[in-house]
Amino acid sequence: SSVSFQDVLAILCLVSLAAALDFKYHHAEELEAYLKGVHAAYPAITHLHSIGRSVEGRGDLWVLVLGRFPTHHKIGIPEFKYVANMHGDETVGREILLHLIDFLVTSYRRDPIITRLLNNTRIHIMPTMNPDGFEATKVPDCYYTRGRYNKNGEDLNRNFPDAFENNNVSIQPETQAVMNWIKNETFVLSANLHGGALVASYTFDNGNSVTGSLKGYSRSPDDDVFIHLAKTYSFNHAIMYKGTGCDNRQPFPEGITNGYSWYQLEGGMQDYNYVWGQCFEITLELSCCKYPPADQLEKFWRDNKVALIEYIKQVHLGVKGQVTDKNGNPIPNAIVEAKGRPHICPYRTNEQGEYFLLLLPGTYVINATVPGFKPMLKTVEIHDSTGNFSALKQDFSFSEVSIRSRAASCPKTPLYQELEQASAAVKPTLHVLVLTTVMLVIFK
Repeated sequence: SSVSFQDVLAILCLVSLAAALDFKYHHAEELEAYLKGVHAAYPAITHLHSIGRSVEGRGDLWVLVLGRFPTHHKIGIPEFKYVANMHGDETVGREILLHLIDFLVTSYRRDPIITRLLNNTRIHIMPTMNPDGFEATKVPDCYYTRGRYNKNGEDLNRNFPDAFENNNVSIQPETQAVMNWIKNETFVLSANLHGGALVASYTFDNGNSVTGSLKGYSRSPDDDVFIHLAKTYSFNHAIMYKGTGCDNRQPFPEGITNGYSWYQLEGGMQDYNYVWGQCFEITLELSCCKYPPADQLEKFWRDNKVALIEYIKQVHLGVKGQVTDKNGNPIPNAIVEAKGRPHICPYRTNEQGEYFLLLLPGTYVINATVPGFKPMLKTVEIHDSTGNFSALKQDFSFSEVSIRSRAASCPKTPLYQELEQASAAVKPTLHVLVLTTVMLVIFK
């Protein structure tokens, strides 16, 4: 079919929009036009789709995917995501993600590091999770506006199922869209971008006695990895690592904090990612002022540029592989965990039988379990592989033919609360034993 002059003009218009990204705030129409322009200009390495709509219905939740295989998951290539502006009045992340997109597409095939990053990683970028809140923020303010919430007045970062208590919230369309997105992709690493402080905050945001909350810190089984992830961001940021905080308020040593130690919150997105999404997520607070003047955006981009790239590279930490049967067919829903760090909702293989475990350099025993068969244990020596853009590869092949196990997912109930109740009569030293027992009971 012939292409009309109008079509050519429209494409040229989109491409020129992509070419000229100013340091200013982009409202809904401009943001959409920019993303469409980037996709039109770089169709081979980008894929643009909407994962849902906001309450008002006019706001698409746009995601731009970047990589050598942008349209679909490829075996062995981990999935990474950045999400910004879930609080509509916290705006810096929204804009710097647009500049990150610009930097990635223009550096591909020019910068060898970015080229290798995009060839070996599938990167999903959502500049705004709360388009309605952003548009509702008519008067920018450093501290607080109603634009924080979605159109229904709900705080999206208190709206997810919680692993520690029943938070009895009505799940919002934006939250549901993100939950579905997490379920449909094999995300390994993520960050959500906020404003109002300058710190990298990590899991858990909520807690109970099982995770050590009585000592004012809620520790996950992967606490060492989370500290490393948070420090990767803060030390590659222009000033975050100095830990001075904002206006002499609470200082954050090394620019990082355990979420619960800072303040307890329930229904947060990062805990949900870790417990139910098999995805390590941290929360990045990027500006003391929630909605700073547009003339500061260029400096915010410069301050965060290196950290944003270095953080993505961490998706290649640890070990990855496939679990197959004797005919080489993938086994989905096999449990693959590192010994000594059991997840309350065990991490399982995806449809292609793949697993990804983020682990710091060291020696680990990886345990692959397929219901009905003897577990397979393999000892692995992990080195820092982020510079090679590939985690250590360790496959598991079961000598029998697997009966396809039905999809297993943990209930979206307060798993840690159930564990705490089960542990109540047991000495604290037996927590790990109880954790294992309860997990067996829950998932048998």
